[in-house]
Amino acid sequence: MSKKNDLKPPIFLIGSVRSGTTMFHHIFNLHDDVQSWFEPRTIWMYADPGRRYDRFTASDATDRVKRYIRKRFLQFQKKHGNKRVMEKTPANTLKVPYVEAIFPESKMLYIIREPFANLSSAELRWQTKKNNWHHLWVRFMECPKSQLHYYIGRFLIDNFRRNILRKKYFSIWGVRYKGIYKELKEKKLTHEELICKQWVECSRQAEEDLAKMDQSKIMRIRYEDFVENPIGMYRDIAKHFDLELTDNVEAKIGEMVDSSRQDKWKRLNKDVLRKCFPILKDEMKKHGYETAEIEKMLSD
Repeated sequence: MSKKNDLKPPIFLIGSVRSGTTMFHHIFNLHDDVQSWFEPRTIWMYADPGRRYDRFTASDATDRVKRYIRKRFLQFQKKHGNKRVMEKTPANTLKVPYVEAIFPESKMLYIIREPFANLSSAELRWQTKKNNWHHLWVRFMECPKSQLHYYIGRFLIDNFRRNILRKKYFSIWGVRYKGIYKELKEKKLTHEELICKQWVECSRQAEEDLAKMDQSKIMRIRYEDFVENPIGMYRDIAKHFDLELTDNVEAKIGEMVDSSRQDKWKRLNKDVLRKCFPILKDEMKKHGYETAEIEKMLSD
């Protein structure tokens, strides 16, 4: 039995942005013995907060970094009644070896979502919005205080773009794969094309890294399969992480899942989709997504 001063093996949820990770964040929180932690990105960046991309490997997990991040997880666990921590940060989809090196005792859940549905949802999040001051305060309190200056600059730039330049989009939103800034500047990709590249890079890198791990520590699910059978699939997830499911939790899971939003991507302009499809096609096939029907639709 875990003692109060021991860190229980955290549960790690990875997947591209807007792939359903927030839904799972709330579902895990239904458990009496689990506390979900929403994207403590600055803690994960502790090894190199100035890095302009999100790729970290086991070599970044020095003893100092391991001690610090494990300490922060234990503090969060104690703050929330010694519950087991479930953590989700989409950028960790590019940090799998780093996460495993810091938490070798933990298991991971990897969520994949059909990329056009992902595109539709992510495109809205790229658009600038008013500051959520509560969210910013949480982030401020969470951030390693010796590294605050790395994040203040980005905050000021985003506010300048929104309030002074009246830009519709953030300079960068979501997972920063290696080379994203160069592609945005030199290849002049549209935001929709860039979102598709983010999905592809997350998928490619995650699969490459997960293939090197002990497969008993990994569970992969497709978002579309889950929303069709949420309770049945969540029983499998609970078993993977040694969690006990109650009838009350199962009933709430059924209420939280909405399968009606899968076709929202069809609101997007066909010209946009035609540009994006070649970027996505090969990676979609790897995950068993049907491409022939989309190809036919875009050729009409």
